[in-house]
Amino acid sequence: MNRFEGPGGREARIRYLDGDFQVMTPGAFVRCAVTGETIPLDELKYWSVARQEPYVNANASLARELELDPGLRSRK
Repeated sequence: MNRFEGPGGREARIRYLDGDFQVMTPGAFVRCAVTGETIPLDELKYWSVARQEPYVNANASLARELELDPGLRSRK
């Protein structure tokens, strides 16, 4: 059995706040908005408050920013 199976093995619903998050529906993990990878709640470190979406790491967060605002690539 992997760590996402069993009674606590469902996806959580989260409200992302500045520097914290609030669990709205209990679960063991969330899915990265960019990669689709599962992120255990105790390892969740990156998210967007404005878009209310989680990211598996800083690279995924940056990828989303660049996807939604391509002008950031040319800023110095």
